[in-house]
Amino acid sequence: MSQRDFTNQRGTQQNWFGTLPCLLLASFCFLNLFANEVEATIYEVGPEQKYLSVEKVPWESLNAGDEVRIHWRPRPYHAKWVICRRGTKDKPIVVKGIPSEKGELPVIDGRRAVTRPQLRFWGEQRGIIKIGGARDPADTMPAYIVIENLDIRSARPSFFYFSSDGLQKYFQNAAAIFIEKGEHITIRNCYLHDCGNGLFVAYESKDLLIENCSIYHNGIADSYYEHNVYTEAAGITFQGNYLGPLRKDCLGNNLKDRSAGLVVRYNWIESGNRQLDLVDSEGGDTIRYDPRYRSTYVYGNVLIKRKEDSNSQLIHYGGDSGDESAYRKGTLFFYNNTVVTRRPSSTLVLLSTNSEHLDCRNNILYTTQAGNSFSILDEKGTASLSFNWIKAGWKAAHSSRFGNVSSEHEIESGDDPGFQDEEKNLFFLTPKSACLNKNGPLPDAVQKNFPIQKQFKGPRGTKERPAESLKDLGALGRESEEKAD
Repeated sequence: MSQRDFTNQRGTQQNWFGTLPCLLLASFCFLNLFANEVEATIYEVGPEQKYLSVEKVPWESLNAGDEVRIHWRPRPYHAKWVICRRGTKDKPIVVKGIPSEKGELPVIDGRRAVTRPQLRFWGEQRGIIKIGGARDPADTMPAYIVIENLDIRSARPSFFYFSSDGLQKYFQNAAAIFIEKGEHITIRNCYLHDCGNGLFVAYESKDLLIENCSIYHNGIADSYYEHNVYTEAAGITFQGNYLGPLRKDCLGNNLKDRSAGLVVRYNWIESGNRQLDLVDSEGGDTIRYDPRYRSTYVYGNVLIKRKEDSNSQLIHYGGDSGDESAYRKGTLFFYNNTVVTRRPSSTLVLLSTNSEHLDCRNNILYTTQAGNSFSILDEKGTASLSFNWIKAGWKAAHSSRFGNVSSEHEIESGDDPGFQDEEKNLFFLTPKSACLNKNGPLPDAVQKNFPIQKQFKGPRGTKERPAESLKDLGALGRESEEKAD
């Protein structure tokens, strides 16, 4: 063999051995990528499934892409747990109820509920399903969690659960779902009821979506401090939800919120001390200095004040802590809502200070009483109204002291906006309604970022708003109920 041949062969060997680590690395990366693709696990829970009970699921070791499927069964699951793990945008951790053939959702009942022994977390008294805040698994910021298709009920002081210390009583503010902290959390198509709070979200949370849920019959008798919904987050959207009356003799609000970046759209919100109580953050600078803190968007909703509701105000905007420097001091954009009040006297919005402003457009503001029973503001703040249907005789405020209320192009046409059947809560507009084709313009930034596109579809959910009704006032437009279904 010549030197040249040897050199060529050696060079070939060197190239091969030099390439080998790269090939091994490439193979390892491929295998690792393949492993990542297949590592997601589906946990089937229920009759004739691998896991007969919820507490058998290894909640402490869920990974991105894992899915827990809880199948309906005739009797409830008496279980409670914490989720303190991280999914990803493309691979969220999903906890999903599988309904019965009749569409019944699996029931998670907090009464005498049992926690998996491997889970250790504080605040067990605060809820049935908790997100964030645990010792086992190790504490982290939960992310990309989806909870859907579950009926979660019965966490309040009348009921008990089992813990490592034996039988324990729930706190007064216990919730069906308690989010201590988390980011990119979705709660979808769930029933949350018979608890102190239906949903409770603490201030370390961000980017939440609550959609197509039924949240009702929560609260504590004779208490103003528990609500159907009580939330504080950096970015939260409510859409397509049915928010119904609280439990009997409960004095809380329907939706109470302390967030930045709050959007409330296409919901049905009925009863409560106030339908919306939108006040100041208690979580410190993170939320208060968020640029979205000063702008709140409420549109496309049906808001109903019942005759027996204790408070005449439908909405409170600003703050309630007493520290006015922390109040929202911004603008509540309130447009294309259908407001129906059956109280003898009603006020649309209580603004906490003269630094809060109401921008009120394209709404139907209907009272079953005389027009002078309805006022826009209480004593403070400013409001600008345009293109709203409202009964003649309405007042800027019921008191002699109030902020500035300006109005233009209001539709004061008779005593009836043209609902299909107000007594039956059918608020679509008839062909003879004075509210057809009366929408006025929205501010450019509002129209660009938060346009009217959908409408509430009962019993919960949304659908595209028909093009022919986009110029109609209110939340539902001219469409018939039969067509909507």
